[in-house]
Amino acid sequence: MAEAKRIVVKVGSSSISGDNSWQIAPLVLALAAAHRRGAEVVLVSSGAIATGMPFLELDARPDDLATQQAAAAVGQSVLVHRYQAALDPYGIVAGQVLLTANDMEDPTHRENAHRAMERLLALRILPIVNENDTVATNEIRFGDNDRLAALVARLIGAEVLVLLSDVDALYTKPPQQPGAEPIPYVGIGDELEGVEIQATTVNSVGTGGALTKVSAARHAAEAGIAVVLTSTHLVADALDGASVGTYFEPAPAN
Repeated sequence: MAEAKRIVVKVGSSSISGDNSWQIAPLVLALAAAHRRGAEVVLVSSGAIATGMPFLELDARPDDLATQQAAAAVGQSVLVHRYQAALDPYGIVAGQVLLTANDMEDPTHRENAHRAMERLLALRILPIVNENDTVATNEIRFGDNDRLAALVARLIGAEVLVLLSDVDALYTKPPQQPGAEPIPYVGIGDELEGVEIQATTVNSVGTGGALTKVSAARHAAEAGIAVVLTSTHLVADALDGASVGTYFEPAPAN
């Protein structure tokens, strides 16, 4: 993990917005450390809608698509500004990349996205990727940024994908329930029998859940990408190769 040359890190809305916006600084510190040792780092960040909500005087995530799009339009620029301000002390420049599901499914669009990402990384820019919520509709959206992160990791041939959330690992049952035990390792083909994986949930600022993360982790691992699922406050440890969270074994190279 610590020797990986190309890394994708995904962080969710609840980890970097609202009362948790302070976590942007330690997250960026960990990314900068990996960047400084020569790794090519891509951040897939949710949070555009959540960041835009206060500016639209919204107390909860809007239900209608038009207001979601409006909140994303406002929040995306604010979010990238916050990331860039945090990156400035380390001399790192961020590049915003907004994608839709169609960009990954259409061969021409996918090649354009791949070319742009490769050039950004070659220029030592740190791409910050998000779904283009301003134009995405319910019918054509990724659904969650865990899936987007796995697709981006496969697109650029990343060696490592780190999926961050509010929970420090995958557990045998919802972690708040008695008897829940962390799962440190998931091997290729491991069916996780007996594990109670929560379905996708929607909270006041974002979407996601253990199910989406496991699905995304498997998708990346099947492509030979090592995956770590852990909490945002443990990102530095994860990128340093410490035994934190849940490790998904990558499929061997053909």
